[in-house]
Amino acid sequence: MTSSGTTFTPGTDGGARESVSAAWELLLPAASAPARGRGRALQSALREAVRSGRLAPGTRLPSSRALAVDLGVSRGLVTEAYEQLTAESYLRSGHGAGTWVSGSVRAAKGGARDLAPRAPGTRIDFRPGTPDLSLFPRSAWAATHRSVLGRLPHSALGYPDPRGLPELRDALAALLTRRRGVVADPERLLVCSGVAQASTLLGFVLHGRGLTTVGVEDPGSPEHAALFSSAGLATARLPLDDEGLSVGPLVRSGVRAVVTTPAHQFPTGIAYSAARRSRLLDWARETDGLIVEDDYDGDFRYDRAPVGALQGLDPEHVAYTGSVSKSLAPGLRLGWLLAPASMTDEIVDRKRTMDMGNPAVDQAVLADFIVRGGYDRQLRRCQRAYRERRDVLTKALAEHFPGTEVSGIAAGLHVIARLPERYGPEAEFIHRATEAGIALRLLSDCGDARSTDGYVGLVIGYAHLPPADISRGVRLLAACWEGGR
Repeated sequence: MTSSGTTFTPGTDGGARESVSAAWELLLPAASAPARGRGRALQSALREAVRSGRLAPGTRLPSSRALAVDLGVSRGLVTEAYEQLTAESYLRSGHGAGTWVSGSVRAAKGGARDLAPRAPGTRIDFRPGTPDLSLFPRSAWAATHRSVLGRLPHSALGYPDPRGLPELRDALAALLTRRRGVVADPERLLVCSGVAQASTLLGFVLHGRGLTTVGVEDPGSPEHAALFSSAGLATARLPLDDEGLSVGPLVRSGVRAVVTTPAHQFPTGIAYSAARRSRLLDWARETDGLIVEDDYDGDFRYDRAPVGALQGLDPEHVAYTGSVSKSLAPGLRLGWLLAPASMTDEIVDRKRTMDMGNPAVDQAVLADFIVRGGYDRQLRRCQRAYRERRDVLTKALAEHFPGTEVSGIAAGLHVIARLPERYGPEAEFIHRATEAGIALRLLSDCGDARSTDGYVGLVIGYAHLPPADISRGVRLLAACWEGGR
């Protein structure tokens, strides 16, 4: 019974009577909604009651007249709701047979989950790859957004050129030419959702040309294998030496494309030597191969000017990729790809069918931010902050883990720390760190098996942590080790 005495008849389940009364409570707020939205509110509440299972399949609903009296609304409002939900298959009805909850609806399972890469319960997260998001220039970005949106023509809100807005491609071409020494023709520059999408686009095109395998650095980014696998390509891990990617194993592998991080190799932190860069270009020319240059952390060098991009030496054999993920924020999902002219049209076609282009407003904002100098100011701000944090980390490691060899400190957002053998084995070290709430990444996770040979190899990210947290994290790490000895 409802408050006015209307009886709801369940199908064959006598227990459904209670669920009907409970479900009808969901309709009461709709009856008090503003007059203009009351019909939509009633339909939405009734639809949710069926979808959630509060009104079970086979339940007979009261007549439109009875429910209208019960809710204190017009009969026409209820009749319209019944007709709409019958058309959508939430309800079923027959002439003279009443209105029933149909059996077509299946309740959705669960709610929205957050699958962002986080480590719940972690006190200090030393894993690399994340900038300090608190440094994002919120005020300047918001002001630019308001300014751009106010003057953006209506036509700019349509489907964009899949390569990106012309003004952003012009701005990026000028920026990359000036800062990274690339050969940047705006007509060949593609705006994409970060280096991940750039790699995937290249993978699809290479696969379409008959390639089956792409070479990747060892050690290197663990993500490359998954990205190229999604495009149907396998990956061949190729070793490094002190100068960069070893050319001998590259030649013997037979691959025709290889991913490199020559300006600041991930994770070792080395910059490829001039001789190695030249030798790699010779390989590409001799085999008509492709070098995919991931300009990882290319803008963040602390001891001297950043090493120029490899692409500037041979734009027809090097595909250049980069993004604002480290300089601004990964959540913006904005990056770029400069590919050889022979590949550009195929890449643009694939980009068009993949997502029809990146959001136009975000592109316009970034273009204006670059042209007006905001991006350069942001880079200078980040460089100062990250240099200070690097120094805090190296000092803390020297104090609390004497004998540790630290490398890769000249650039980037992480260091390689090789702790002496007495801190091993690695599995025990990581176990104690995890128990203490400290998240770490082993060098061996990036593919370098040598990290277990006589020392504990760690890839320690520091850019995203305030100096005080860096010091505290190293102290906690040392304490959990000493406490377990």
